[in-house]
Amino acid sequence: MANAAAKDGQDPQLASQGITFAVLPFENRIDQLLVTPCLPGSASSSPSTTSTSGGGSTSVPSAPGGAPTTPPTTATGKLPALGWNSWNAYQGNINEAKVLAAANQFISLGLKDAGYQYINIDDCWANMARNSSSQRMVPDATKFPNGISGLASQIHALGLKIGIYSDAGTNTCAGYPGSLGYESIDASTFSEWGIDYLKYGEPNKSISPRNIADACYFLFIDNCNVPSNWTDNYNPPGGDWYNSNSAIRYRQMGAALATQSRPIQFSLCIWGNANVWDWGARVGHSWRMSGDSSATWSYITSIINTNVAHISAVKYGAHNDMDMMEIGNGALTVQEQRTHFAAWVFLKSPILLGTDLSKLSSAQLDIIKNKELLAFHQDATVGTPAIPFTPYSGAPTTSPQEYFSGTSSKGTHVFIINTSSSSATKQFIFSNVPGLGTSGSFKVHDMWSGSDLSGTYTASSSFSASVAAHDTVAYLVTKV
Repeated sequence: MANAAAKDGQDPQLASQGITFAVLPFENRIDQLLVTPCLPGSASSSPSTTSTSGGGSTSVPSAPGGAPTTPPTTATGKLPALGWNSWNAYQGNINEAKVLAAANQFISLGLKDAGYQYINIDDCWANMARNSSSQRMVPDATKFPNGISGLASQIHALGLKIGIYSDAGTNTCAGYPGSLGYESIDASTFSEWGIDYLKYGEPNKSISPRNIADACYFLFIDNCNVPSNWTDNYNPPGGDWYNSNSAIRYRQMGAALATQSRPIQFSLCIWGNANVWDWGARVGHSWRMSGDSSATWSYITSIINTNVAHISAVKYGAHNDMDMMEIGNGALTVQEQRTHFAAWVFLKSPILLGTDLSKLSSAQLDIIKNKELLAFHQDATVGTPAIPFTPYSGAPTTSPQEYFSGTSSKGTHVFIINTSSSSATKQFIFSNVPGLGTSGSFKVHDMWSGSDLSGTYTASSSFSASVAAHDTVAYLVTKV
């Protein structure tokens, strides 16, 4: 069964126990749900008082009377992460060879030279039980014969960094040990192994399809893997979500990571729950704004809207995470893929490629390696994202908004999305672009092609461009 499961993207260890899950097509990942019972070791719809994530049955971790307020380390995470995550390509069927292949493809495809550095392992890397003596998580020796530390050494030798996945519950979505109650042990273990990035998942929610569990494509019922004393209602203490049980579960791991000698970037995979944009920067370096991404235009437009609604939270060391890049998956047009990448860039979301890198086309590589867009994303002088602006008086209202402007060390940038399903002429008046002012002359540079456009423009001039359906154009505007 395990061999057959591996071909279908199933996790062999789970499959050997008769546990499989539905791997949905990318375009249906959010819209279709398979409701299943909880996996062994998880709480049922009537929350259990024990957990099997250790060497045996243990008490459910108690919610503390007080919680740490330790901020995240400033030694990492200043800029939004650039890297790759294993889940979309391999789901639970992950192993050392596949992770190393991705790392080597970073080199051969020029992704490392473009600035990509993180090679991140998602769920299903561990044994189903902790070490009974040390209570440490144990890597699956079949998948990772050299352990995680051995793999980390190989990735570091390539000049890259390595990330790993854990969960803010008693178990992960796939039933592997979670870190709730083991934060100090796990943070120390990850640091010792040489981990540079932790994706820390939210084990479950059943509010809506947008809250599909991050590490598996099935919907658990009723706080599966989060003990009932760790759940929240809609009224956190004092109305402050930073003091909610959800936030405290992340605060505990954040504090444990901050005490390690090795800087570890902390990604809160909380699916936009608990008003995370209000407190995420006090705990980690980035935070998910929604459920899992999908390779659909509807997801791209939806997550842009969600991010823009909370764009003021983004700054150095603090980033709204729009989830993994879907370029290479599904049936997105080239234009939609350009918008996908450009939006993640100008909103300064982490960019984690989520596909089998060996299958990327030259056109797709050109998109994700564009030097000028990546320079805006990784600017060391300006940490704020682009924001919407009104291009001219009487401009129509669209959802999402189409016109964005931002600054970098090179000048002022304008990004225009065509949200319509046909080509359209888009225009703006230079004086309407924030930061350009009401006088002077300007030249326009195309960031996609890397070329200057002919002519100069005054502040009162109108600039227009024909933009293909669902495409995004990107310009650098500088004073002459």
